Amino acid sequence: MSPVKAVLFDRDGTLVHDVPYNADPDRVRPVEGAREALALLRARGIRTGVVTNQSGVARGLLTDADVRRVNHRVDELLGPFDVFAVCPHGPDDGCHCRKPQPGMVLWAAGRICTDPADLVVIGDIGADVEAARRAGAHGILVPTGQTRPEETADADHVAPDLLTAVRAVLDGPPKGRVLADERPIQEAYSTGPGQGRDA
Repeated sequence: MSPVKAVLFDRDGTLVHDVPYNADPDRVRPVEGAREALALLRARGIRTGVVTNQSGVARGLLTDADVRRVNHRVDELLGPFDVFAVCPHGPDDGCHCRKPQPGMVLWAAGRICTDPADLVVIGDIGADVEAARRAGAHGILVPTGQTRPEETADADHVAPDLLTAVRAVLDGPPKGRVLADERPIQEAYSTGPGQGRDA
């Protein structure tokens, strides 16, 4: 199997704490382990990107400029990322980019010249891993308090936290359904309260 060449991350709830329809860069807070996880990937020469649904734009709750400012703050705190992909559409707009559609994943893969089969998508809800599956990429679910039980049950690969997910792909695509963690099982699978889901 070929090594993983790039990892694309969902933004809210995966890389940074979920603040629903966040338009304020000052409210961006990385999740635990995010910096270390990204440093591990970059040290291996694995490219990184962000793929994020931002339906607040379609709903009139955010502007494109708001999303750019928040993404810029994410890049300041956790970057540099090789690619950012944003879907500003609402759930009923019928676009091809909004996860679980594969459009953003395929676009990002093209931007960084990576075959989707050599790509991993890490996210906190079923739409993230379904977008990966439809694009021909590998998906890893990192459940939070907002992840539905059926999403966890349906995911091909599940990790208890972001750092575990990243460690699992350093030497190739994920293997096994529940990815191992070094901590005791009770600690590894306890999840904190979530604030919301990407709408």
